[in-house]
Amino acid sequence: MKTNFNNRALVGYILLLAGLSIYGCNSDELGMAPVPDDYVEQISEWKEYRIGVLTGPTNWLRLDGIYWLDVGENTFGSGEDRDLAFPQGTIPEHAGTFVLADEIVTMRVAEGVIITHEGEPVEEMVIYDGENRPHLEHNDLEWFVDSRGNTHGIRLYNKDNPKADAFEGFPAYALDPAWHLKATFVPNTDSLSVTVDNVIGEEVERFSPGNIEFSIDGSRYSVIAFEANSGLFIMFADETNRTETYHAGRYMIIPFPNDEGYTIIDFNRAYNPPCAFNRFTTCQLPPPQNRLRVAIEAGEKRPVNWEGI
Repeated sequence: MKTNFNNRALVGYILLLAGLSIYGCNSDELGMAPVPDDYVEQISEWKEYRIGVLTGPTNWLRLDGIYWLDVGENTFGSGEDRDLAFPQGTIPEHAGTFVLADEIVTMRVAEGVIITHEGEPVEEMVIYDGENRPHLEHNDLEWFVDSRGNTHGIRLYNKDNPKADAFEGFPAYALDPAWHLKATFVPNTDSLSVTVDNVIGEEVERFSPGNIEFSIDGSRYSVIAFEANSGLFIMFADETNRTETYHAGRYMIIPFPNDEGYTIIDFNRAYNPPCAFNRFTTCQLPPPQNRLRVAIEAGEKRPVNWEGI
């Protein structure tokens, strides 16, 4: 699962780590951690960054569909008689064919239709060779091959999306420093692979370097952490899922632990998985240990006016 953080977010987290000793994380006591002086600005910048990522040309708010391929020829275009019927008015009715053979996908473009790769028109092109997935474009549409096991399809984005253009963030709880918590990292002594379910019933194996322990109102909790490029990735569920937050849980990225094994878990940064607002996704679900019997009244709430799973 790729996370929605770039270098700017990583720098912010590194700065946060640098301040862990100031927050008193060399103590065995867990609970609330003091926030930095510019905490409000940090959270505001994180929210702006998240909005920018979600509304990007090939990101979740502009994902318009996934069209699964059959072995052999698959015609595509906006015509209702096409095997893969793209949105009407976005591309000619008969735009070409995708050919799936021996786990390789080749695109053949119909005469007179302009489809480009890196700005150059193409007539025939291998668009999946088992590894590479080049992006193709036609006006506001952009697509590439998506794979789930031995099943392959076309992941289609539509950049002409006024709803995405107007997006200003999901509903969220008011910022509360009480959810900015000290946490300790408990590493696994051996490599640990955790089986994680996704929303379509598949099982995925993920490596976990260890657990994160923290305290809420004097009660101690532990969640499984997973590897991510910019920190540790946590999938969690809590009591608010029943009524206020996405029913399947939420995600977080927290800083890598410092040399003493301490970090910060800030639930004000809890965010919705893509399946909360886009039905063409395969989000992974929190493992049983990460389903917390406490209400985490912080972070993003359940999306409104977006169709999820």
